[in-house]
Amino acid sequence: MTERGTSITSPASRIEALRHKHALLKHRIETMQTLPSTTDFYLRQLKKQKLILKEEIEGIRTA
Repeated sequence: MTERGTSITSPASRIEALRHKHALLKHRIETMQTLPSTTDFYLRQLKKQKLILKEEIEGIRTA
């Protein structure tokens, strides 16, 4: 099944995909924080994306 296709994914598989993306963003944020060339704006954008994923995961879990 594809994430963007017309196929309907189960909530469990959707949560797993979102958790994977969340973990990737967490790692990216940690990596980017160690680089002096990373701007605060970029880090804020990554953190917002991570928060959106977390909220979406929670929304699916409580639905």
